[in-house]
Amino acid sequence: MSELHLMNQRYLKYIVYLLAIYVLGWGFTDYREIFLGLITGTCFSLFNLWTMVRKQKQFEKAYQEGKSIRSMGMLSRMAAAGLAVLIAMRYPEYINLISVVIGLMTIYVVIMIDFLIQHIRD
Repeated sequence: MSELHLMNQRYLKYIVYLLAIYVLGWGFTDYREIFLGLITGTCFSLFNLWTMVRKQKQFEKAYQEGKSIRSMGMLSRMAAAGLAVLIAMRYPEYINLISVVIGLMTIYVVIMIDFLIQHIRD
């Protein structure tokens, strides 16, 4: 299995655990708007991770074949983040906007923490 695939599996596992904690927080606390914002942002963050990994695989394949690739998908990731913010702005009574933004950044925090853990192990 490639290193990229293993990293993607670890990130997915961490994000699913975080989402489970957020769902429990949404279900059992009075901070429903905040946890729903975290859930929304983290789901879009997970989509952005999937897009990034898919584009990285396409880039590797194109590089091995000597071809070029148009982009790494930054526009689609930005559009997904914009959609998450628009959803939060459309339903402010249910979804906290700041929590959505924090949720969107979740994958990057997970990547940094995983990097530190792997660096310490090696």
